[in-house]
Amino acid sequence: MIINLKNGIDQLLFGMKQNDVEALYGKPNKQYKDEDGNVICLYNSHKLSLIFYEEEDFRLGYIICSNHETTILDKKIIGRNIDEIKSVLPFKSWTKEDFDTLENHFNESNWLILQSEFNEVIRVEMGAIINDKDEFDWKF
Repeated sequence: MIINLKNGIDQLLFGMKQNDVEALYGKPNKQYKDEDGNVICLYNSHKLSLIFYEEEDFRLGYIICSNHETTILDKKIIGRNIDEIKSVLPFKSWTKEDFDTLENHFNESNWLILQSEFNEVIRVEMGAIINDKDEFDWKF
């Protein structure tokens, strides 16, 4: 799965509706609503969690991926050492947060989180970019 920074992942683009995603990947393995009314769809074979924002007419606004084939700029990232990955990516601004055994490494310019545990990347999270007008920059 290729991460297309600021746009989406694989064939998925921020701003798609659930029916657009289902036309590509079929029905999700599981679907539920969170406490904010957002719809979360899980695709087990792709190891994807897709969040469709209720306040944005249920557009795809957030993606969580733990697929071992995930790449950023042609570099596989899942299962790799977090410091090594951060050193080979061209983004130099990272904010780190600790959560018990987990660490989030956040790059704001790409709205990208690399989550690590025991110094190994276990998941990637990315959100739709918010533009200068404080609106989502939908790609679809």
